[in-house]
Amino acid sequence: MANHKSALKRIRSNETKRLRNKYQHKTTRNAIKKLREMTKKKDAEKLFPSVVSMIDKLAKNNIIHANKAANLKSGLTKHIASL
Repeated sequence: MANHKSALKRIRSNETKRLRNKYQHKTTRNAIKKLREMTKKKDAEKLFPSVVSMIDKLAKNNIIHANKAANLKSGLTKHIASL
């Protein structure tokens, strides 16, 4: 158990951040799955900018690595081009 007031605050804030990161990551993964399941190019192109924005935000906040973000965006771009 923590011995300092600041350590207790750090435990609380870490838990809050962990839950926020988990929510954002899961939401992004669901959006990626939804985009990959699409069969109409027009719909996929409409959703693509928002998914890329979500991926960029995860990378910016170090929830996912920058290279993983680049790989995801590249794969999604190729997927849309192949529709």
